Amino acid sequence: MQEYSHLTDEELAEKAISDSDALYELFHRYEKKLKNYILKISYLSVPCSEDILQETFIKIYKNLSAFETSLKFSSWIYRVTHNETINYLRKNKKHLEIASTENEEQIDYLNLFKNSLEIEEKFITREIKTKVREIIKNMPLKYREVIILKYIEDKSYDEISDILQKPIGTISALIYRAKKYFKQIAIKENLHQLI
Repeated sequence: MQEYSHLTDEELAEKAISDSDALYELFHRYEKKLKNYILKISYLSVPCSEDILQETFIKIYKNLSAFETSLKFSSWIYRVTHNETINYLRKNKKHLEIASTENEEQIDYLNLFKNSLEIEEKFITREIKTKVREIIKNMPLKYREVIILKYIEDKSYDEISDILQKPIGTISALIYRAKKYFKQIAIKENLHQLI
């Protein structure tokens, strides 16, 4: 088995078309990130998110030859994951297995708005963490997904634009509106220290 750790994602994607070890390495690099992303935007149970991840990897494998190596691979793989997650949510609207709050513990909601809202983490209690988690969980999907991509996944506006296939201006407006939405709900919940 060759060593692939020195290759970029784009180089690895090119090799993975004909090399199963390269494909394994590529999936290994992204497995945890994509699973967490699915959990964050969907609030599905771990087994459901693993099903989506498996379908995502199958779709990536089938379409790897269509990936343009001059583009950023991470944006492409997140876009495929995003689309598979949204498709799953649409198809299974009535039978969704929503994640328990135990699964939500792995998502660090406190750091989500830390920079933009200047939160002092040492003053945040467990109750506030729970309320922040609930606000984000109940955000409309269009706001939740941009906030998660920007502040949790640390994606640039360009990357978010590629992933969601929307213009950068739209992404900027969605992030602005999502932050405004968060602030409005935080005020209603008497979480003034978050603003």
